[in-house]
Amino acid sequence: MARIKRAVISRVRKNRLYKRVKGFFLGRQRLRQAMEHVDRAKRFAFAGRKQKKRHFRGLWISRINAALAPKGISYSRFIHSLHKANIGLDRKILADLALNDPAGFDAVVALTQAAG
Repeated sequence: MARIKRAVISRVRKNRLYKRVKGFFLGRQRLRQAMEHVDRAKRFAFAGRKQKKRHFRGLWISRINAALAPKGISYSRFIHSLHKANIGLDRKILADLALNDPAGFDAVVALTQAAG
């Protein structure tokens, strides 16, 4: 039976792992520590992708609310009248309108006020 040498394969696998933990605290000293650091980083990255959605929704709501404040309309009443008027704009689009196209946002606000 032939001898199987796997030093190259394991070295490549370790180097790939060590490359991922570059810059981590105590990352490249031991293999087990490096594996734990990578696993932890993956968990944080997964959770961060979920938190990002929450944070952006909050940012959009804040921007819409800030654009509505000079008009004397509360955010909740605006969203309610938006649904009553059957306007299918989501918070992301509304926040973008409020930031980049105030005239268009004013037109949407006028439509919602006319509806209810």
